[in-house]
Amino acid sequence: MASVAFIGLGNMGGPMAGNLLLAGHEVVVFDLQPEALQRLREQGAAVAGSAAEAARERDYVISMLPAGRHVAGLYLGDDGLLAQLDARTTVLDCSTIDAATAREVGEFAAASGVGFMDSPVSGGVAAAAAGTLAFMCGGDAATFERAQRILPDMGKNIFHAGPAGAGQVAKGCNNMLLAIHMIGSCEALEMGARNGLDPRVLSEIMLASSGRNWSLEVYNPYPGVMESAPASNDYQPGFMVDLMVKDLGLAMEIAEHSGVDNALGKLAQALYQAHSEAGNGQRDFSSILERLRQ
Repeated sequence: MASVAFIGLGNMGGPMAGNLLLAGHEVVVFDLQPEALQRLREQGAAVAGSAAEAARERDYVISMLPAGRHVAGLYLGDDGLLAQLDARTTVLDCSTIDAATAREVGEFAAASGVGFMDSPVSGGVAAAAAGTLAFMCGGDAATFERAQRILPDMGKNIFHAGPAGAGQVAKGCNNMLLAIHMIGSCEALEMGARNGLDPRVLSEIMLASSGRNWSLEVYNPYPGVMESAPASNDYQPGFMVDLMVKDLGLAMEIAEHSGVDNALGKLAQALYQAHSEAGNGQRDFSSILERLRQ
């Protein structure tokens, strides 16, 4: 059993902390929302009055926060958590943020003698609840090894992508590709439907052919094809359009800084941005199909 501080109990962080409790770890939580704290208290977590209190003398600190500025504000500076921790504690930031901030926090942690990994996740709310997330980790080998004590209790696929910041780069690459093949799958299904094909049958054809991809196989965007998919539940998320817009923005930063002309990524970003601005930001990202059907 490990002692774990979990900071940030939103749609992803809450279920992740819950799975650590189910695995028998001692979990202390902190969040700005009283309702989130109460949910975890009812599951057996201890509740701290501040992030610093939660992190004190823990084996692990895990954070799941909205953006890079929140991560920097939590960890950096004379009053940040890294200045208050030592080599006993391993820090795992599971937020999806810009790679530059992840590298900055990693460098500060190294100078402070604290093991740190940026460890963004893939799989969405359902995988967070099921404990089947994919973790993309950026940090040194020793920190990655220590993290194996708790990461398998929250995820199924755990990858060491490289040094600090590499996890964020891997997440950016993955989600840019996800946006592209989701849009492509929507276009193919709508094109078939307008020519009289049953979207369910067309999906089976493409899944048995070279067009096979995750969007078709696991998260089919056409209503009625896959009962468990958001498309068959009025596009209730899932993974919101606004989160995809955020992740595509991070991917565009990575591409720009590395000199990659990612034309399809830029087009996907523009389409999702327009879809959000049309009032669909809180819907599932597979609802991009509806732009084609209008």
